[in-house]
Amino acid sequence: MMYMYMFIMSQYSSGAHNPPVSTSTALKMRLKYTITFIFIVALVIIERENNIIAKVSDKITSKQTPQTPLQASGLFWSGLAQNGSGLPGLSQTDLLSYQHMKWWLENFTKPNGSSLPSAPDGRKHILLLASTRTGSSFVGEFFNQQGGNMFYLFEPLWHVERMLTLDNGGTNASASGSAYRDVLRQLFLCNFSLLESFIEPPPQAHITTALFRRESSQSLCEKPVCTPFVKKVFERYHCRTRRCGPLNLTLASESCLQKQHLAIKSVRIRQLETLRTLVEDPRMDMRIIQLVRDPRAVLASRMVAFSSNYMHWKRLAIGGEVPEDDNEVRKLRGNCDNIRLSAEVGLKQPTWLRGRYMLVRYEDIARFPMRKAAEMYRFTGIPFTSTVKTWILRSTQASSAVSGIYSTQKNSSQQVEKWRFNMPFKLVQMVQKVCGPTLNLFGYKFAENEEMLTNKSMSLIEERTFL
Repeated sequence: MMYMYMFIMSQYSSGAHNPPVSTSTALKMRLKYTITFIFIVALVIIERENNIIAKVSDKITSKQTPQTPLQASGLFWSGLAQNGSGLPGLSQTDLLSYQHMKWWLENFTKPNGSSLPSAPDGRKHILLLASTRTGSSFVGEFFNQQGGNMFYLFEPLWHVERMLTLDNGGTNASASGSAYRDVLRQLFLCNFSLLESFIEPPPQAHITTALFRRESSQSLCEKPVCTPFVKKVFERYHCRTRRCGPLNLTLASESCLQKQHLAIKSVRIRQLETLRTLVEDPRMDMRIIQLVRDPRAVLASRMVAFSSNYMHWKRLAIGGEVPEDDNEVRKLRGNCDNIRLSAEVGLKQPTWLRGRYMLVRYEDIARFPMRKAAEMYRFTGIPFTSTVKTWILRSTQASSAVSGIYSTQKNSSQQVEKWRFNMPFKLVQMVQKVCGPTLNLFGYKFAENEEMLTNKSMSLIEERTFL
């Protein structure tokens, strides 16, 4: 490149020693050399920028797949979670180059209304937003059972959370929120590349045996995604309706693109506000359904489902006063506040969420499953098929023998306020104290005393209508 530059300059400067020419010819020659010079300089700059970007990209990106343009990988997010910078080993020069590349990436992927294609006609992108033990697995089946035209994913962000979990068991809220949003964006576009970066062990040639709860997605256990079974290959979350080989994520991506609609269930999004750019992305027609449940019932359910993790609560229940500054109590308050703050944003219907947010209480679904399912389908704009209706009828009348703690088959009407007769009143009081604003927002009545708590003739659920 430098030799070309020197050649042009020599030609340009040698004009003074050439025989005299007309003024017009001289101007044309000068214009010609000037344009050529500018072109060469532009090439030099572009080449230099490409070298810088490639250098930094090699340091922060562990691998890319053919499906995705340049993007930060799970290795980048992991570093971000561990040291708060995500840029281990970068010099000051590389850091400046990274900032330049980050700006380019954000402007490449950020919706601006003109540079990105619109969502395919009629295609809906549904996010079921919940927290653990709110009945989200059961409600997720309302969409998983839709059948041939629905691509459903069960908790894909589990892998992201696992990688970003710190030594103390927590997560970097800023890093995890951004990572969750970015992975969801790619998945809603039927691109599994970024998710691959978080799966352990890493997929080989886009094939994995480690996808969390694969069996909970019909889309991942049907042909052509269900490939021939391979002997002596262990897959913990293998398909149960048929024998399949390890999950080929390329086939999953292709199958996703063929479906008319896409739904994802997640209990890992803390704040609805972090999803704003996702909702505003013109490539998607987003619908967010936030599922909530009485915090007292949630705690009671968690104490059964995750018994070993809640021994502290059980000790508090039989001990003396429960201190408000207790670490577990603080976590409970934080969970309640996150759920409430997200719901408050959604219920205010800001411009970016107008017509795209719906709040549903688990208790209403448990009491009126068919009615609430119809409302959800009406909200999403997707036909409520007879297949889903049949599944709901069958699953909400299940016997106690099949209604385990992780089951998606429930005798729903019996589940609504069952917690009231198993939870010590002392814990009920604590939840009411730290989660009072959340209970009020969602229409859950306070139990004033133990008699009121266990009075079967008195419901603790107010009749409310939400968006």
